[in-house]
Amino acid sequence: MEIILAKTAGFCFGVKRAVDQVYEQLKQKKPIYTYGPIIHNEEVVKDLIDKGVAIIETEEELAALRNGVVIIRSHGVPERIITLLKENGLEYIDMTCPFVKRIHEIVSRESVHSHIVIIGNPGHPEVEGIRGWSKTPAAVIATKEEACLYDPEEYQCQNGVIPDKTGQNHPVEQSGKKSSPICIVSQTTFNYNKFQELIEIFMKKGYDINIMNTICDATRKRQAEAREIASDADIMIVVGDTQSSNSRKLYEICRQECTRTYFVQTSRDLELKVDDTVRKIGITAGASTPNNIIEEVQNYVRSIF
Repeated sequence: MEIILAKTAGFCFGVKRAVDQVYEQLKQKKPIYTYGPIIHNEEVVKDLIDKGVAIIETEEELAALRNGVVIIRSHGVPERIITLLKENGLEYIDMTCPFVKRIHEIVSRESVHSHIVIIGNPGHPEVEGIRGWSKTPAAVIATKEEACLYDPEEYQCQNGVIPDKTGQNHPVEQSGKKSSPICIVSQTTFNYNKFQELIEIFMKKGYDINIMNTICDATRKRQAEAREIASDADIMIVVGDTQSSNSRKLYEICRQECTRTYFVQTSRDLELKVDDTVRKIGITAGASTPNNIIEEVQNYVRSIF
């Protein structure tokens, strides 16, 4: 029996950086808040709450805060949240992943003269953060159907404004201009192959498009390695929180290659039924899965043989 653990499994740079910062701030003995759960991992979040970290879920809660330190997670936040923190004089530590921060800068700059399209999952905190840096309403596209139906002028009309090349947001009824260029960015953890499929649809439409492949290289490598391992495994295990977007995408990728793919949060969720035909088991994990949980799953698999 061979057990293969993906080299790319576990915390990515941005997540580790943010989580480490929270634990470091706990040493300061002052109130610590995170704007939203620091990562999409129930076990880690519970441990931090037990140690005294409070989670702020809404802008209203944030506006009412008067002391303590607010830590911004790696997903990032809309520009208005940073403005609110500054205006209220609150101490904050911005742990937005540098790769996500780069997308904020691109969107802020390009939205002055271009329509912004974000390839990503609607409602995901990273995507909502990116949208919040656009000067005009940014569209979020996640499926082929949405890509096929997207029309930049119609989208801007529905949202009340159309940007022109001077950067002015003219009311719809005053604008007679045709389509501005389209700038496309991606959620850092989006499925790389799906991103390419959606880009092909936009290219066929003949728009003036500026494509920014902002998928994190660590995500691309993690997905590629997971696909390679799953294609040769009899059983594949994906370790990650159900709320983790990148973990769910890993599961989708592995499931396409290996029908016996399990998606678990911890070793407690795993009930393997192994027969004599099983010769190889692969394990990978999402970017928000700590090493101790991965090790527990790996040890569990070893223990049943």
